[in-house]
Amino acid sequence: MTKFFDALETRSHTDRESALMAALPRQITHAQTHSPAFSAILKNVDGQAINGRAALARLPVTRKHELLERQQAERQAGGNAFGGFSALSFGANMPRVFASPGTIYEPEGTRKDYWRMARAMHAAGFRPGELIHNSFSYHFVPAGSMMETGAHALGCSVFPGGTGQTEQQVRAMAELKPAGYIGTPSFLKIIIEKAAEMKLALPTVTKALVSGEAFPPSLRDWLTERGIAGYQCYASADLGLIAYETEAREGLVLDEGVIVEIVRPGTGDPVAEGEVGELVVTTLNPDYPLIRFGTGDLSAMLPGACPTGRTNARIKGWMGRADQTVKVRGMFVHPGQVADIVRRFPEVLKARLVVSGEMANDIMTFQVETAEPIRSAPATAGLEQCISEVIRDVTKLRGTVQLLAPGSLPNDGKVIEDARSYK
Repeated sequence: MTKFFDALETRSHTDRESALMAALPRQITHAQTHSPAFSAILKNVDGQAINGRAALARLPVTRKHELLERQQAERQAGGNAFGGFSALSFGANMPRVFASPGTIYEPEGTRKDYWRMARAMHAAGFRPGELIHNSFSYHFVPAGSMMETGAHALGCSVFPGGTGQTEQQVRAMAELKPAGYIGTPSFLKIIIEKAAEMKLALPTVTKALVSGEAFPPSLRDWLTERGIAGYQCYASADLGLIAYETEAREGLVLDEGVIVEIVRPGTGDPVAEGEVGELVVTTLNPDYPLIRFGTGDLSAMLPGACPTGRTNARIKGWMGRADQTVKVRGMFVHPGQVADIVRRFPEVLKARLVVSGEMANDIMTFQVETAEPIRSAPATAGLEQCISEVIRDVTKLRGTVQLLAPGSLPNDGKVIEDARSYK
C-alpha cells in the first residue's frame, strides 16, 4: 500500500509551480483556439504571455452565472448547448452530457479519470481491488459518473447505488460487503441509521469519501464512533476535483490539475494568504478549458504544508458562498431559480428561500408575500400546493411554502438565506 497516489503529490513547490506556469499559456492558447466563449472573453489577450500568477490575475473572472447566461443565450439562438465553453462536440469524444440545476450543461470527455477523482479516493484510503458503494446520483447531474470514473481509474469495482431506496442500499451493502461508501455525508448517516433499524451489520464499511454538502466535525465524529473514517473532497461538475482531505485533517490539499486563486468577492483581485475570499480556479482540462472560473465559494489558504508529506497548498475548506447560491442536499439552488418560481405566479409579490436545519436535515422554506388575502386554510392550500410543485420542478428538491402578508419580508435584497447550523 502506497501512501501517495503518485509522485506529483510530493514535488517541491518550485517544481510544481514551474510545471503549472509552463502549462498555463498552452491552456489559455488552447482555450482561445478551441472554445468560442474564451475566444471572445480573452480577445486581444496574448495567451503565450500569461505565464505567471500576476499575468493570470489580470484576466477576467468568469462566474457560474455568466456561464449560465452564455449557455442560455446560445441555446435560444439555436447555437452551442454549452455556450461555446466546451472544446468538444457531440459524438465519440463526448460520451455523456450532464445537467446541473440552473440549467447548466456539462460535457464528459473520454480521458481516463476525466474529473481526476482517483486522487481523493486514494487519500481517503481506497485501494485497487476493492468494491465501492457509490450513492451519488447517476442521472442528470454528473456526481455518480465523477466518482465511478475515478474509482475505475484507481482499480476499484463500483456498485452504482445512486440516491434513495435506503433499505435496498442497506441490503446491498450487507450482502456485497463493500470496502466503503462514496456519497453525501447526510445520506451515509441515514443508511447507517436504517441498517441499525433493520438490525443488519455493515462491518466492511470502514471508510468513506463524502462531498456535495458540508461535513461538520460532529458528523465526522459520529461516523468515527461507528467505525467509519470519513474524508471529504471539494469538487464541481465544471472543474472536477479541486481539493481533498487527508488523514491529517488539516484543511484540504489542492489537486495537481488545477491552478487556484483566492480573490476578493466581486473582483478578480487576489487576497493575501490566510484572508477569506472567493475561490477562483483555472483547470488544465483541455476538453472543458475554464480559465479563472469563479466558484462562488469562500475559502482561505492555509500556511505551510500538509503533515502527511503532500506538498501542494491547502485551503481551509468550504467557508460559505460569495453569492447567494446555496447547496441543499448536494444540489445547487440559484437566485435565478427563485425568480423563475416567482414568475409563474402573478399573485406573488416577493419571495425568499430560507434553508434551515442542521447537517443531514436541510429544510427548505419558500416564504412568499402574496397579494391574495390570506384567508382560511383550504383557500390557501391550493396556492401552497401549486408553488410546492413548481419548487420541486425547478430545483429538484422538496420545500414547504409559507404565505405572508405584503411587507413581511425584510428589504435587504436577499432572495436566498442560509440559516443552517454547522456546529
